[in-house]
Amino acid sequence: MSALLGSLALTVAALFTGAALYVNVAEQPARLELSAQALLQQWRPSYKRGFAMQAPLALLGFVLGVAAWWLTGDWRWLVGALLLVANWPYTLLAIMPTNNKLLELDPNSGDAYLLVQRWGWLHAGRTALGALATLLFLWACAL
Repeated sequence: MSALLGSLALTVAALFTGAALYVNVAEQPARLELSAQALLQQWRPSYKRGFAMQAPLALLGFVLGVAAWWLTGDWRWLVGALLLVANWPYTLLAIMPTNNKLLELDPNSGDAYLLVQRWGWLHAGRTALGALATLLFLWACAL
């Protein structure tokens, strides 16, 4: 049972990380080539859909990682789980102020490009947390 839970935790963490990485290496650079108005028109629905996908993945990966830790006592499952769920407070405390500004921003404002650029750097923190969790889960599965 612990092997199954661990494999599921690894899969969910990898899905989370892959989605976050895609945003940073494909979607964000393409978005930054748009005009300020088009950039906001693309970012707003993309953000909402990404949030709806990534938030549950972080929570599910956390639950599965904690369950694997509970059954095995292996600290790597617990630390990986905590790294995944750390995306929630990181998003609320570090990224949400920028998100709120972007959601309320007038499309004709000159601040759109800089705010979306900042958002991309902040989002890279989510990618890093997911990647670290994935690596820990992979390490725990390998032994």
